[in-house]
Amino acid sequence: MSERTVFQSMSQRHVVSLPPHASVWDAACVMTKANCGSVLIVDGAGVLQGILTERDLMTRVLAKALDAQKTQVAEVMTHHPHCVAPEMSVPNAVLIMIERGFRHLPIVSIAGKILGVFSVRDALPREIGNAVSLAEFHDQVNDALG
Repeated sequence: MSERTVFQSMSQRHVVSLPPHASVWDAACVMTKANCGSVLIVDGAGVLQGILTERDLMTRVLAKALDAQKTQVAEVMTHHPHCVAPEMSVPNAVLIMIERGFRHLPIVSIAGKILGVFSVRDALPREIGNAVSLAEFHDQVNDALG
C-alpha cells in the first residue's frame, strides 16, 4: 500500500490566511472561526511571508503581555516557515515536525501556490509511529557516524 501524501491527508482544504498588518486579535478570531491551529501570513501578491500558530500566540503574545489588538502578526509570526511539497509522504512530514519541533507545515506547490497546511493532527497514529522509528534510526546513524 502506498503512503499517503500530506496533500491527501489535509483535514482542511481551504487556506486560512491574513495579511502581515493584521492584528494578533484578528488572527486569533480567524483561527477560532476556522477551528484551526494556525494562520498563514501572505502579502498582497499571495506570497507566503510567515505562519502564526496557537503556540506563537501563547509564547510570543500572551506570555509577553502584548496587546493583541495593537500587535501586528508580522511582529510575532514565524518568518519564512519550512514548507513541503504536496506529494511529500506523511511519515516524512511528521519526521520533519519531530526533528524541528513544530506542528504545522505549509504545503506549497512547485509553482509557489499555497495549497494549505498539514498539521500533526492530520497524521494517523501509524504514520506518527513510522516517523518516530525513522527519527530513531536517523539518531542511530548519526551516533554511528560520530
